[in-house]
Amino acid sequence: MENPRTDPATKAHPPPRALVVLGFATIYLVWGSTYLGIRWAVESIPPFLMGGSRFVVGGVLLHLFLRARGRPAPTWVQVREGVLVGALLLLGGNGLVNWAEQYLPSGLTALVIGCTPLVFVLLEWLLPPHRRPGVGTACGLALGTGGIALLQWPGAGQGGGVRLGALVAILVASVSWALGSLYSKRSQRGGDPFMAASVQMMAGGMMQLLVGTALGEWPRFALEAVTLRSALAWGYLVVAGSLIAFGTYIWLLRASTPARVATYAYVNPVIAVLLGWALAGEAVTAPMLGAAAVIVTAVIIITRQNK
Repeated sequence: MENPRTDPATKAHPPPRALVVLGFATIYLVWGSTYLGIRWAVESIPPFLMGGSRFVVGGVLLHLFLRARGRPAPTWVQVREGVLVGALLLLGGNGLVNWAEQYLPSGLTALVIGCTPLVFVLLEWLLPPHRRPGVGTACGLALGTGGIALLQWPGAGQGGGVRLGALVAILVASVSWALGSLYSKRSQRGGDPFMAASVQMMAGGMMQLLVGTALGEWPRFALEAVTLRSALAWGYLVVAGSLIAFGTYIWLLRASTPARVATYAYVNPVIAVLLGWALAGEAVTAPMLGAAAVIVTAVIIITRQNK
């Protein structure tokens, strides 16, 4: 029987190991930096308009590039699936994070998102074909969750004014992102993952713009009021976060397993904390470094258990 975790196309033609390693390094490092980028971007750009414009521009650019290289246009079935995945990943997953970062520090946001691998495993257990996590994977998840908690402890006093609604929004975003990732893994088999990513970005971006319009964000947006820092952060999110990292993520979902790909959520908080130290003057303590070691160990365990 075919392993349901493995895409048939990937099974027949496995990608080079070096390319897979490069893909993981991309989502680990780039997405770890996007939390600070989002925080700076929403300082002067409303959250759903920021996220929507980011993904529409990134999706259109990627789509035009692929078509210029001779890639076939997506079918209506691929468009339909792209709309569904775009809604889960980019409207629910990313849009709620954008909204929450109006009220939460970028590092704390990354820490809460660290629960995503646990959500992946729980959903794969609850949804058909009900794959129960092995002992090794469960231990890795427990260790990673403990590392996230330890990483949060030194800065626990920084979030005294944090809104509970923002924390709940990030937890809902984690569930939405995990559902979209699992569906993307199981659909569009054999299709072009980068063309799929372009459709998802355009669809998800348009939905974010519609939500922003419904929430009255346009009257609060003035181009002349956008700061240079917000503008540069938006550009970075388009190029690095959308074109490079999101396309890589969709490809990795075909080339690897969901539990393995989800380990980015353990590494991203470490990157976010380090960038906060380097660019925002946040302290890095010995407990933080200890938490980083725990998180990396958890990543190694989960990776070895889900080859």
